[in-house]
Amino acid sequence: MQRYGMVIQVRPEKFEEYKRLHGEVWPGILKTIHDCNSRNYTIFHKDNYLFSYFEYVGQDFTYDMDRMAADPLTQEWWAVCKPCQLPLSTREDGEWWSNMEELFHCD
Repeated sequence: MQRYGMVIQVRPEKFEEYKRLHGEVWPGILKTIHDCNSRNYTIFHKDNYLFSYFEYVGQDFTYDMDRMAADPLTQEWWAVCKPCQLPLSTREDGEWWSNMEELFHCD
């Protein structure tokens, strides 16, 4: 199992919409997240920053993330969520959410 943390900003004027969307996540999106081997997926909010955390339990992260990205329902979900988000200027090429380095973990 590998832990992942990612960060992005939420547009202040879109925060309530983003919160509403995630209060009513489409069932097919939840199934895709699970089918692509992500567990304990969580999004936190503070001061217009969103922090996501999930645990990857599969064998090929790139394959599973590509599979998720190719899913038509996921593409539709992202299309409604992305206008609410503001990527960090320091993100790597190809990133929307910026990957974070894990510095500490304690079970």
